[in-house]
Amino acid sequence: MEKINRTIKRLASNENFQKRYEEQRKQVLNHPDIHAFLTEHENELNQHSIEKSMSKLYEYTQQSKECNRCESLDGCINFMKGYHPDLVLVRNSIDVVYKRCPRKVMADEQKKNQKLIKSLYVPRDILEATFEDFEGDLGRLDAGDRAATFLMNYEAGLKPKGLYLYGKFGVGKSFLLGAIANELAKKQIPTMIVYVPELLREMKSAIGDSTLNEKIEALKKEPILMLDDIGAEAVSSWTRDEVLGPILQFRMLEKLPTFFTSNFDFQGLEHHLTYSQRGEEEKMKARRIMERIRSLSDPVLVDGPNRRD
Repeated sequence: MEKINRTIKRLASNENFQKRYEEQRKQVLNHPDIHAFLTEHENELNQHSIEKSMSKLYEYTQQSKECNRCESLDGCINFMKGYHPDLVLVRNSIDVVYKRCPRKVMADEQKKNQKLIKSLYVPRDILEATFEDFEGDLGRLDAGDRAATFLMNYEAGLKPKGLYLYGKFGVGKSFLLGAIANELAKKQIPTMIVYVPELLREMKSAIGDSTLNEKIEALKKEPILMLDDIGAEAVSSWTRDEVLGPILQFRMLEKLPTFFTSNFDFQGLEHHLTYSQRGEEEKMKARRIMERIRSLSDPVLVDGPNRRD
């Protein structure tokens, strides 16, 4: 132990060591998050407690926060993959605690829901979508603005309606859903994105394994539900009236935000829902579904070139 102490003393008296330490110390204290934390707790901290916590502050600066330095969850650079640091004050001393990062929150929620509903599969580019990558040309500016307004209102504790994003194939409707879901994940707000054609096929097979009611209940009660590509499915009276109908009715009554993407506008979707696979014309039943969709969401056109070409 004495040899270690002598080595430490020798290093501390070394001019180059002191210079490097002082530069590193300044960088740590000038880090925006750390500066904000020290300002917030200036009445509870003194210079001694800050110096004593310097190693913890340095630890914080070496890691990614809010996934800002990680390309993906698999590529997480932090000590604990999927967990990012947070500064806390414990008995006048600064410590670092680790919480699930936004991508980890979303991935965990996805895994949990996928055990029940298999049609939750969404492409990787949608799961990693961000508003920064949502190119704001004229055809998509309004959609981006409306999505940002929803997030602000939801965070403010209001109960805003979801969005019905419609437009041609490949213009970025699903990508915008992913960007909204990722922003909500940062606040640890769970979101379920479901591919509707696959969902309805799955619901038919669920009759045989007695999980139908459980699946419908999960979709009814999810805090924020996103139904991707509604209108791409082949309509049957049963899926329209016994699956979509109860889910949308419950969410409408409970004012639970619900998002939709579709190639159809409201009028086109109503026409699509009117005719079942058997060729039956059921205008009133289609109208009931559309009343719920209109109550749950505001229509927003997403326009522009096909970005999948």
